[in-house]
Amino acid sequence: MTTAASSPHPKAAVFDVDGTLVDTNYLHAVAWWEAFHQAGHRVAMTDIHHTVGMPSGRLMDRLLGEDRDRERDEAISAAHKAVYATWFERLSPLEGAAALLRALADRDWRIVLATSAQGPELQALRRALDADDAIRASLSADDVEAGKPDPDPVLQALELADVPPHRALFVGDTVWDVEAARRAGLDCVALLSGGIGRAELEGAGAVAVYRDPAALLADLDGSPFARLE
Repeated sequence: MTTAASSPHPKAAVFDVDGTLVDTNYLHAVAWWEAFHQAGHRVAMTDIHHTVGMPSGRLMDRLLGEDRDRERDEAISAAHKAVYATWFERLSPLEGAAALLRALADRDWRIVLATSAQGPELQALRRALDADDAIRASLSADDVEAGKPDPDPVLQALELADVPPHRALFVGDTVWDVEAARRAGLDCVALLSGGIGRAELEGAGAVAVYRDPAALLADLDGSPFARLE
């Protein structure tokens, strides 16, 4: 495989993970539903699904309101993590995910993961993805002050890649991914694999939308990636 360091004009491909590379968004929705149920909150599954990808505090702001009893936040978040952890050994990469990362790395793209996952959760995602040979770096919610849609995760990913925004693309599956990328000065290629519709992703500013990683890989030469090479 050609190493990223060999490229005279380095490029970065920043990837979200949940719903983009690993098929987890609906698992997160169920885990949050159960956590809210245990705490006595009735929250519609569709509303939860549309907040997946946000940091837990912002997610609860949106779903439970900013005037809630915040002393219960830690317990709710811990319940979500506990339920989600029961699936760690069964997480599945989306079709073509690892092959896409390796294909981009072979084309001298510096691959950085930018995810809201933390600690053991990120480790489980990387085990499921099984593409560490193609990944230059990763950052989690533990590494940033504010999560998506704040641009901080994307900007820090660019620092890890040592690549400016105009030489980078972000790949994600939620409106929050698209917004974070745009606020960081990057175009976002969006995937439908997280369950968010094409119209919402395009309305947020995605420059291209594909069904899943396999579809993006199949069209790599016609995609926004080819236009930066």
